[in-house]
Amino acid sequence: MTDPEPILPALPGQRLARGVGRLLRSMDHAVLTEFTPVRGLRVDVISMGPKGEFWIVECKSCRADFMGDRKWQGYLEWCDRYFWAVDRDFPTELLPAETGLIRADAYGADIQRMAPEARLTGARRSKVMRDFARCSALRLQGLTDPEAFSAAAS
Repeated sequence: MTDPEPILPALPGQRLARGVGRLLRSMDHAVLTEFTPVRGLRVDVISMGPKGEFWIVECKSCRADFMGDRKWQGYLEWCDRYFWAVDRDFPTELLPAETGLIRADAYGADIQRMAPEARLTGARRSKVMRDFARCSALRLQGLTDPEAFSAAAS
């Protein structure tokens, strides 16, 4: 019996996030997608590494997607390292040189340029860690007991 074809996310950015998640998981990071560190900001991928370090990865599927992103600099204060994830056809000369670069597709990713480290302050790290844990727990509960969410929303 052959394995069924994997169900891939519909949107290009979501496919990049899937590949990035696989890379980060292979590096022993815990990964969340579409995480909100503070009202008004939603990052594509955030990961917590084995030593408690936080990386944010923004997935850009094309030039227009990147050019339309006016919030990315606001993400810098919410992570220890910041990366862009793009596919092999993306014009990387558009991306700021002082950020990390990941080449990705739906099946995996490779770090092309390591992001410089800018350590979070203790108070900021504590907030991100609490929010990361709460978001993770709520998503897990939603998977194991979807009815709990419909009851809480009532």
